Amino acid sequence: MAPNDSIVVINAGSSSIKFSLYSGAGLALTFNGKIENLYSGVTRFSARDAQGRSIGERSWTDAPLNHEGGMRFLIDFAQSHLDGHRVVAVGHRIVHGGVAYSGPRRLDAAVLAALEKLIPLAPLHLPHNLAPVRAVMAMAPDVPQMGCFDTAFHVGQPPEAQAFALPARITEQGVRRYGFHGLSYEYIASRLPDTDPSLASAKVVAAHLGNGASMCAMAAGRSVASTMGFTAVDGLPMGTRCGALDPGVVLYLIEQLGMDVGAVQKLLYQESGLLGVSGISSDMRTLEQSDDPRAKAAIALMVYRIGRELGSLAAALGGLDALVFSGGIGENSTELRAAVCRDAAWLGVKLDAGANDANPRGVARISAADSKVAVWVVPANEELMIARHTQTLLEHP
Repeated sequence: MAPNDSIVVINAGSSSIKFSLYSGAGLALTFNGKIENLYSGVTRFSARDAQGRSIGERSWTDAPLNHEGGMRFLIDFAQSHLDGHRVVAVGHRIVHGGVAYSGPRRLDAAVLAALEKLIPLAPLHLPHNLAPVRAVMAMAPDVPQMGCFDTAFHVGQPPEAQAFALPARITEQGVRRYGFHGLSYEYIASRLPDTDPSLASAKVVAAHLGNGASMCAMAAGRSVASTMGFTAVDGLPMGTRCGALDPGVVLYLIEQLGMDVGAVQKLLYQESGLLGVSGISSDMRTLEQSDDPRAKAAIALMVYRIGRELGSLAAALGGLDALVFSGGIGENSTELRAAVCRDAAWLGVKLDAGANDANPRGVARISAADSKVAVWVVPANEELMIARHTQTLLEHP
């Protein structure tokens, strides 16, 4: 890539679009931003340069934007702020790639059609990931687009880590453990050896803790096991998602409480997790500031479940060399990190309270010098991982 060549990264959710612009061979961040509240309420746009200074804000009060309208605005905004830069490609975060896509792919009509068939596997995420792809195809058909899949990092897990104990006639339909947040874990795996070369071959459990939360066991930078399974509602309790649930509960909700599929889906994805247990908020910051016993119960449950999963993932690895916190909660909640590490003392985890309380903003070790297990904070950067993959595909089709 030439110094003025740029890659746009799009991370689209159900009601938001995050975007970043990276420039030159070194993929320096030029600016980033987001559009929030698509489809409902007041749609808001904000953008900041690489130094964090505001370079644009806008809101739509009369009529909220949809994904196509949001992408049209973003393309116009990017073109007016390129300052001599040329967009050479667009990289997209796509939640589900099934078993066919074990790495990034250039997106064309055929690949898009194949991905649309996977929508039943991720009905609440995949349609929103694909909407911006179609919008760019319509508005800038000559610009190459690359898809980077959250499931791809986990494709190489051992077969037994991917399988459910179900008949072949079911598993052959694609019912298996996929795992998600793969782009975040891939970024973590790429950063750890830069800070400590011994971690390149280490047994690591990484915890991506945010509104969506999961954990991943990695051996020498490769996924061995993960807490999320067939869908992104499995595993840890999250902001509004329940996490792992006895399937008998779902049958009970349908048979005894008379709930239909839509009601069950809403309950599991939007009304559970921290919000459901606390009855107050899905935001960890709000819960940590509350004296309500329900808030404390929600936090305690999440800490407990993280500890349970940590033990399980350490068993899958056959040991543990490092624990990594990432994501909005993992990077910012000193209290949660301290609680998780206290409960993990049996594994040899010993926190440096001062380093933890300092709440570092970059990659940092927060464990004591004599801790048998190193504890790190690695800020999530899925967007940069997407930019790297997009650059590689562009230069080596």
